[in-house]
Amino acid sequence: METKYLIVDNVVNNNDSYTQAVDFLNNSEIVAFPTETVYGLGAVATDEVAVQKIFAAKGRPSDNPLIVHISSKEQAQDYVVHISEIAQKCMDAFWPGPLTLILETKPNVFAASVTAGLTTVGLRMPDHPVALRLLQEINKPLAAPSANKSGKPSPTRAEHVAEDMTNIISCILDGGATGVGLESTVLDVTVNPPVILRPGGVTKEMLEEIIGTVIQPTEKEQESPGTPKAPGMKYTHYAPEAPVLLIEPKLESVQQAVEQLQATGQRVALLAAESFANSKANYFFTYGKDGDVEAMSSALYDALRACDKTDATIILATTTARLGVGVAIMNRLEKAAGGQWYKK
Repeated sequence: METKYLIVDNVVNNNDSYTQAVDFLNNSEIVAFPTETVYGLGAVATDEVAVQKIFAAKGRPSDNPLIVHISSKEQAQDYVVHISEIAQKCMDAFWPGPLTLILETKPNVFAASVTAGLTTVGLRMPDHPVALRLLQEINKPLAAPSANKSGKPSPTRAEHVAEDMTNIISCILDGGATGVGLESTVLDVTVNPPVILRPGGVTKEMLEEIIGTVIQPTEKEQESPGTPKAPGMKYTHYAPEAPVLLIEPKLESVQQAVEQLQATGQRVALLAAESFANSKANYFFTYGKDGDVEAMSSALYDALRACDKTDATIILATTTARLGVGVAIMNRLEKAAGGQWYKK
């Protein structure tokens, strides 16, 4: 299969590009497109043939449900049994935006594999002009997990998608780099109080300002023995080729770790803030300025993917405080590292 690569920007007339993308989707094919979080691998959510192609392209486990993207708050009524007052408040406050709501789905409206056999579905309205225009042009819901091979770092640029998906999917819409850089927050509003199933750019504190008490389970509490309600709960995710070890962001500790690993023959890639640039690591990729969690979230996947372009045999990634967006960053780092920390 030859992958069509279409650039969509504000400089040129993009009508033909969107027409081609919609034609692919309507013919049960997959189109990758940018959202404000990461690039998504889109297929019409009511088309079982198309949705199965997502699972095949990603190598994704069949019990891992897909988030469905819609073009308006009003569209949600077409697909779910009931929109509670809490759900409506969340939509009004955070849609379009990086918040996925778990709701009870109407029976038989989505392809069976979208919900992985559950009675719930994750819905969101993305806040990106390319994603919204594509959704408006096709006027159908799109299932769209991150556009990467399952378990690997999510793509924040079209070239990341091309690395994983060239000649595997039909089309990539290049709308430039994404903004938030981490997948959406997933909030289960079928329970009371609501529960965060996956932290993201919409934080617990932001949600509680709008709807009151919200439960945010620890990493251990999030582990699900059965079918998860949301992506990212059950499997190792976001991992580059080389093993990742987490380490606290202390200059002396990081330098000692780098030297000790190099003494055993390891080639070390370090992911850290700008202040760590003078470390003796073989490769250095920065998250940005110290304490800037927004920059860290935006740069994280790009940095993890950059490690795969080196011959590093181990990756040291400095951590951040579990506050605000830091909770989501640590969620992704812990999954990338499989929970492994550097030990002397």
